[in-house]
Amino acid sequence: MPEVISVQHQAALCQLAPDEQLLTYGIVVPVKSAEGVKIKHGRIGGMLGDQLMQRYGAQSGGARSIAAAMPPTSGALLMRVTDQRVGLVRHLDGTPVWEVPRTWVAHVERRPRLQLMARFRVHYADGSWLAFLTARRRTIESFTTALSNADSAAGR
Repeated sequence: MPEVISVQHQAALCQLAPDEQLLTYGIVVPVKSAEGVKIKHGRIGGMLGDQLMQRYGAQSGGARSIAAAMPPTSGALLMRVTDQRVGLVRHLDGTPVWEVPRTWVAHVERRPRLQLMARFRVHYADGSWLAFLTARRRTIESFTTALSNADSAAGR
């Protein structure tokens, strides 16, 4: 009997190179795209959303940074970590949204939780970072483990 895998797992495996290995994946929401949520909650929600973005930030780095290269997105995406790349793909069909070479990622930093969502930052080699939200703290731990194991395996 064939192994049954989830839609998200299929999406994470989509368009990998023949010798590329999937290390982990999880559903995330880029904080940059979470700004759109504030419109649904009216003026107060908008003001609160603006304050959260200013206080906690969605990204750092100049216009030519790795983080600034991420295109505008909306809604949840699948972040996948392979032995070669780290990136975002659509969680239903695996269409790549944005990916960078694994060597461009420095580390993952867990941040203080905001209500129901766990928050983390992906730091890049040029010093820039992007913030993400996820429903599970385990997702952050999985990314941290996969990225630190990739560093160990590469002798970094």
